[in-house]
Amino acid sequence: MNAYDKGSDARHGPAGRDGPEPRPALPRPAAPAGPPVSRPPGPDPDPAPAADRPPGPRSPAASGTPAVDPPAEPATGLAALSLRYRIGAVTALAVVAAGVCAHLGMTFLHVAPANTVSKEHGETIENWIYPEFEQNWKLFAPNPLQQNISVQVRAGVRAADGTARTTGWYDLSAQDGRAIDGNPLPSHTQQNELRRAWDFFVATHDDDNRPVGLRGSLSEAYIRRIAALRLDRADAAGPGGVVERVQIRSRTADVPPPEWSGEQASATPVYRTLSWWSLPEDEARGGVG
Repeated sequence: MNAYDKGSDARHGPAGRDGPEPRPALPRPAAPAGPPVSRPPGPDPDPAPAADRPPGPRSPAASGTPAVDPPAEPATGLAALSLRYRIGAVTALAVVAAGVCAHLGMTFLHVAPANTVSKEHGETIENWIYPEFEQNWKLFAPNPLQQNISVQVRAGVRAADGTARTTGWYDLSAQDGRAIDGNPLPSHTQQNELRRAWDFFVATHDDDNRPVGLRGSLSEAYIRRIAALRLDRADAAGPGGVVERVQIRSRTADVPPPEWSGEQASATPVYRTLSWWSLPEDEARGGVG
């Protein structure tokens, strides 16, 4: 029997073995065109061989490229300053903190009952408190004030042409009242500076306006300086003029009682007029004497 007797399945070649030749593998069917089909979560039932997958990102160590750190964020605030400026800022903060603590300590010793520290350093405490930081507790008095007191001032002016004149009365308390009225955050100066200065003057002078005690001259200088500064802001002297002297008075009027109380109060105001005070040269030009 020869090779032609095996039919079309006979194998030809040097091996000469009998049997069917293996068929080639069929190609995989192509994916149909259209939107992607969603698959349920889970592992891929037919993952592609590693050789057929696209290359993924490689780590710097695997690729041989040195790692580069991300840029650091710029420093802000105090850390952004140089060492010299940081030392200066810290020193300034320390000085301010020390000043605030010293002021609070002085104020506490002033309003606290007499004790060993306040008796030992009483003069130093008073020099610090008076007159700008004097404390007053009339708000909590059993008999509050029932009067309106206005402080007024007028000036003797030397004009630029050498003539002298006297201004009208400036109501300083009314100016503060207009600044406070409707202002949700009025300043401490507008509320208390002038009022406390006049209270300080009255407490250190008798009914004839003569100083009583060692603080009488200090109270005079304090209220005179306030008046000079207010007149300078109002330009009372005019262009080229100079305020040479000032005169201060108070106007006291009783607060009208409510109609249902049946109380009677005088409607006539009472004036307390001080003598003329000459201003030092620097105060006359709006400075501080």
